[in-house]
Amino acid sequence: MQIFEYGKDQLTVGLAVDLSLGKIKGQLPLSVVERIQQSSGWVQEIVEQQAVVYGINTGFGPLCDTLISAAETRTLQHNLLKSHSVGVGDPIAPVIAKLMLILKLHALCQGYSGIQLDTVRRILAMIEANIIPVVPAQGSVGASGDLAPLAHLFLPLIGEGEVYFKDNRLPAREALQQSGLAPLELSAKEGLALINGTQFIAAHSVWGLYQWYNCLESADIIGALSLDGLMGSVKPFDPRLHAIRPFAGNQLVAARLSALLADSDIHSAHLNCNRVQDPYSLRCMPQVHGASRTAFQHLKELTHIEINSVTDNPIILGALDTISGGNFHGEPLAIALDYGTVAAHELGSISERRSYLIIEGRYGLPKLLIQDAGLNSGFMIPQYTAAALVSENKSLCFPASADSIPTSLGQEDHVSMGSIGSRKMLRVIENLKNILAVELLYGAQAVDFRRPLRSSRPLEAVHDLVRAVVPFADKDRVFGNDIKTLHDLIDARQIIACVADKSPELSQLYTIQEVNTHNYATFGIYQ
Repeated sequence: MQIFEYGKDQLTVGLAVDLSLGKIKGQLPLSVVERIQQSSGWVQEIVEQQAVVYGINTGFGPLCDTLISAAETRTLQHNLLKSHSVGVGDPIAPVIAKLMLILKLHALCQGYSGIQLDTVRRILAMIEANIIPVVPAQGSVGASGDLAPLAHLFLPLIGEGEVYFKDNRLPAREALQQSGLAPLELSAKEGLALINGTQFIAAHSVWGLYQWYNCLESADIIGALSLDGLMGSVKPFDPRLHAIRPFAGNQLVAARLSALLADSDIHSAHLNCNRVQDPYSLRCMPQVHGASRTAFQHLKELTHIEINSVTDNPIILGALDTISGGNFHGEPLAIALDYGTVAAHELGSISERRSYLIIEGRYGLPKLLIQDAGLNSGFMIPQYTAAALVSENKSLCFPASADSIPTSLGQEDHVSMGSIGSRKMLRVIENLKNILAVELLYGAQAVDFRRPLRSSRPLEAVHDLVRAVVPFADKDRVFGNDIKTLHDLIDARQIIACVADKSPELSQLYTIQEVNTHNYATFGIYQ
C-alpha cells in the first residue's frame, strides 16, 4: 500500500481523498516527529518564562489582553474546545469530517503549531481506526479559522462530543474505551492550534473538487451521447478552431468530444445534411464545459496551496519568536469556491438545454421521445426536474464571500463566510448529478431511435451500461426510479470507467505532456 508521510509529502486532492477512503496509509516520519517535539518545547519555554503570547497565556479574541497563569494554561485549552463547540444543523458527511482530521494533521505536522506529539499521534490513531467525530454543518463564519466545526472535531480528544465508530453514532468516551484509549489532557496552546484553521472550508473544497471532477468527465461523455442522438455536428470541435482561442479547458473538451464521437455510424449517416449549425448547447460544449474546467483548475490550485499550509495562530517560530497573524482567514478559498459554484452550475444549465432539445421533436426524433404520445406523457416531466434543479442552483450562486458580519466583539471585523460557500458548492454539485442523470436518460433513448445505426465504440459502451439498468421506454413508467439509478451510476464513476475501458486514446489525453502546447494532465486531481 502506498504510504503518505504527513508534514513531509505534498498533499493533493486525490491523495487526501485516497487517505480518507483508506486507499493509502499515512505515517509520521522521524524528521516530522523531531519538528513537532521542538515546536512543543518552544511553547513550554514560553510558559515557563512567562513571556506574553496570544493564546498561550492570554485569553482569546477580545480577551487577548487577559493574562492566564501558568497553572491555568491547561484548563484554558479544555475550556476553549468546550466553549467553541456551538455548531448547529445536520452533521457533515463522515468522509468530510475525516478529511478535516487529515488536513489538520498534515498542517500540525509542519511544526509551527506547538502541538504535543501525543496529540498528533492520537489524531492519526483516530484516522486509522475510523473514529470520526460528529461535526455540525453550521456555525463557522470562516474567519478566525473554522472555530465551531473544528471544536466539535476535536472534542473527542478530551472524551467529549460524539463520533461515528463501527457503523454507530455514539458518545466519544465510549468509542475511546472500546478502542483502549483514554481522553487526553491538552497542554498550553494545543486547544487553539486545534480549532484555529481553515480545515472545514478546505475539506469541503477537497470533496467538492473530487465530486466536480467526476461531473466534468461525465458531462463530456453524456453531452457527446446527446449530440449523436440529435445527429449534431462534430465540426465545432475541430482543433484548428480552438487553436485560435487557446483556452486549455476548451481545447481539452473539444479533443475529448472528437475522440468520443470518432467512427460513429450515426454521425457518418448525416455528413451531407442541410443543417448549417447546431444550437449552442451542442456546438458550444467546449466553451462552456471548458470554462467550468478552467474554474475547477483554479480552485484546485488554490486548494493544493491551502491543504499544504499552516493556518492556525499564533505561529511558533522559536521560543521567543512567535507571530500572531491572519493565516486562518478563509478568503483565499472563499472567493474561488463561489466562482466554482457558478462554474459547476453552468454544467447543469447547458445540460438541461440539451435535454430540452432531445424531447422537442426535432431532427427526426419523436416528440417527448416516445411513439405513442398522448396516451403516454413520455419523457416530458424529467425535464421539469432538471429545470427545477437548475433554478435551485441559480439561487445558490449568490457569492457567500460577498457578505461579512463582524464577530468576537469587533475583533474579527471582517470574515470570509467561506464555510457557507463551500457547503453551497457541494449542494450545487449534488443537484448537477441529477441534472446529468436526466440527460443520460434522454440521450440513451435518443440513440435507440437511430437504430440500426450505431454510435461510436465508447458511446455504445455507455449506452449498454445504461440499458443494463434502465430499459428502453415504449410507455410511461416511474421515471423517478430511472433518474435515481442513473444518478448512482454517475456517482459511482461508472460512466468514466466504462469509457476508459473502451477508449484508451481518451485516457491518453491526460498523460500526453503537451497537446496543442497545453498540459492537459493538470486537470486531474493528483497533479
